[in-house]
Amino acid sequence: MLHAVGFKKEDFKKSQIGVASTWSMVTPCNMHIDKLALETEKGVNAAGGKAVIFGTLTVSDGISMGTEGMKYSLVSREVIADSIETVAGCEGFDGLVTIGGCDKNMPGCLMAIARLNRPSVFVYGGTILPGCLTGTIIGNRLNKERAAQLKGKKLDVVSVFEAVGAHANNKISDRELELIEQHAIPGAGSCGGMYTANTMASAIEALGMSLPNSSAQNAISHAKMDDCRRAGAAVLHLIKRGIRPLDILTREAFENAITVVIALGGSTNAILHLLAIAHAAGVKLELDDFTRIGKHVPVLADLKPSGRFVMSELVAIGGQTPLMKMLLEAGLLHGDALTVTGKTLKENLKLVKPYPKGQQIVRPVSDPIKKDSHLVILRGNLASEGAVAKNLRQGGIEIHRHRAGVRGGGICDDRNP
Repeated sequence: MLHAVGFKKEDFKKSQIGVASTWSMVTPCNMHIDKLALETEKGVNAAGGKAVIFGTLTVSDGISMGTEGMKYSLVSREVIADSIETVAGCEGFDGLVTIGGCDKNMPGCLMAIARLNRPSVFVYGGTILPGCLTGTIIGNRLNKERAAQLKGKKLDVVSVFEAVGAHANNKISDRELELIEQHAIPGAGSCGGMYTANTMASAIEALGMSLPNSSAQNAISHAKMDDCRRAGAAVLHLIKRGIRPLDILTREAFENAITVVIALGGSTNAILHLLAIAHAAGVKLELDDFTRIGKHVPVLADLKPSGRFVMSELVAIGGQTPLMKMLLEAGLLHGDALTVTGKTLKENLKLVKPYPKGQQIVRPVSDPIKKDSHLVILRGNLASEGAVAKNLRQGGIEIHRHRAGVRGGGICDDRNP
């Protein structure tokens, strides 16, 4: 059976590495991952292993939003984790590379890696490039004034959400809405702001489970292809060193992940998924840990949806590693945490260069966008076991207490976690 799928006689003496591909045409986040899996296979085989590619599923939050389909979304994380664990466990793979690029398949990959505890590396599928309305695209479909306002504007998926709202309020025309819908997402890759996918990629890199800057590469790029090949080789190195995921997924690693998520202004979904990954790894992590860490970690990155820039612009100035070096030098990261390179976080960051002077995407620790976390854990009679929100601002004033408009009222307060 293995000869039929491409094994040669000499391959039976090699370490077999499963390559879990989340490829599908369901979303642009995953439409290119089949090609990334093939590059990973090359990396494994060139390093002396034998790669075996297999698939798992992906669903789309964005497409299913507001429908019965959304009931499947979070459950799909568990199904993905189960499916990867099932294949890797059944086939007896010696190691694993998982490639994910969407909200639920990324934490699903990590949960499976933690349960299997075999040498493993996670590869992020990469961020999408922003859409852009050029003069050629706009043509004569809009009036001159509106065409001039939109020409050259960078778009992402939230641009479409905003356009739908503007259209419903008769602020933009049918033609303008169509233009934005058709060109906001130009090709392969995960949603371009610091939404769940880019947030989880950043968190996974901070956990030490992906190679440096795997979280900050464009989906269609030579850097991402190289990342895949190097990940394939890295698993063989981990096998030789006897380094397993649970050696990496420590309490300190999860604290590093929380710190990086906060500094990037990441998604609230990171809390949901990091708790699940920690549970799979046997690490005690609680909601209040996010509050404790958040008191000391500033928000530094001016990224969408709350900021001005998209992930590809962070990629262009050096990615995530310069930010992590800043946090390490400020004493906010555990530098001795082990990573999939076989080196510590501190060792990985030793030669990283700072961001170029004059860039406006990442602020210095001394001049943050916000001096503490934007992620808040709410407690109150509406959320006795806790709830998660982003800190609200009205006219520059932070809101610490909210009374809900329900019968009898209801209070959630982030000052008394």
